[in-house]
Amino acid sequence: MNRPLKIAMLITDARVPGGLYDGPLPSLGTAPDALLQGFAGMPEIEIHVVSCVQQPVRAPEKIAPNIFYHSLLVPKTGWLRTLYQGCIRAARKKLRELKPDLVHAQGTERDCAISAVFSGHPNVLTIHGNMRLVAAVNRARPFSFLWLQARLEQFTLPRTDGVVCITNYTREAVQSLARRTWVQPNAVDAGFFGVQPAPDWSAPPVVLCVGAVCLRKNQNDFIRALDPLAAQKKIRLVFVGRVDAGAYGEEFQQLVGARTWCEHVPFSGRDRIREHFRSATMVALPTREDNCPMVVLEAMAAGVPVLASNVGGVPDLIQHEVSGLLCEPQRPETFRAAVARFADDRPFADRIAAEAKIQALRRFHPEAVARRHLEIYRDVLKNQRS
Repeated sequence: MNRPLKIAMLITDARVPGGLYDGPLPSLGTAPDALLQGFAGMPEIEIHVVSCVQQPVRAPEKIAPNIFYHSLLVPKTGWLRTLYQGCIRAARKKLRELKPDLVHAQGTERDCAISAVFSGHPNVLTIHGNMRLVAAVNRARPFSFLWLQARLEQFTLPRTDGVVCITNYTREAVQSLARRTWVQPNAVDAGFFGVQPAPDWSAPPVVLCVGAVCLRKNQNDFIRALDPLAAQKKIRLVFVGRVDAGAYGEEFQQLVGARTWCEHVPFSGRDRIREHFRSATMVALPTREDNCPMVVLEAMAAGVPVLASNVGGVPDLIQHEVSGLLCEPQRPETFRAAVARFADDRPFADRIAAEAKIQALRRFHPEAVARRHLEIYRDVLKNQRS
């Protein structure tokens, strides 16, 4: 019997940027967690999650029978201020011990991608946020975090053996730099497929908007876009997410505070999002730029109708008037029309949600996404040998 394929997956443990080092379990991010959920049922593969941390953390040796976790303690001087030199060295040392067949970096936002390309092993990376595009949308100042991450992304793309692109939007952004590309959307936690939405159709429709409140996500313009609709009919607009500090966040608080039909709820985990989905009439994403927004995938999996901006990778996920509604961020009337359509036409909303759930099961279920990744790994290794 052949031995399992050994993959070292470099993933940021969210306890590092969040500063929550006393958490009992690794926090690897919504999409990586769902992917590992898919791998957990596959005996033909062995995964070693490797995360650099700045303080000692608690964690089990194994996340699943075939998934191991390794935390690498790296002093603060080894992080961004030295372009992650400490992380690179720590990862190389651990990988020499593990002897993986392939290294997979999750994201170009921090240390993982650059550690992978300097690992000395065949490697691929997944882009979750297109840092060069995100930096442009946010008008990143020179030498700011976003500005530096965009340049590190530019450096790593030509040096990896391939890029897993979670949408065609990413493929178009990286194909001039990357040696090879594959398009594979993120996985969704299997728990979302078990959500049973039960909105109260006798009450005002609930428009749920999940995401960090910031310029890129465009919540303030969305509120103003719905003002004329709220003057005609009762609606509830519920925002869930962290509010960015600064002028944009202050304006958001003022807009919500002045409207009885708007409310803001702090983000408190994906389990709570499932509860919001159960009572939501629809989910809205008015973003200006996005790659593969998890809230769209999760809402589709849960069977909640989605309206979202026709930008970035969103059209890869939603077929207009088939599995959702696409709107134009520069045309506020399209958001009003989409909200009104879902609110006023229950059979249409139910039909859209049912088709979205079918597509999500086929495209975003953890098992399906993990199988596709296994094909990519084997493809890379086959080319290495040829």
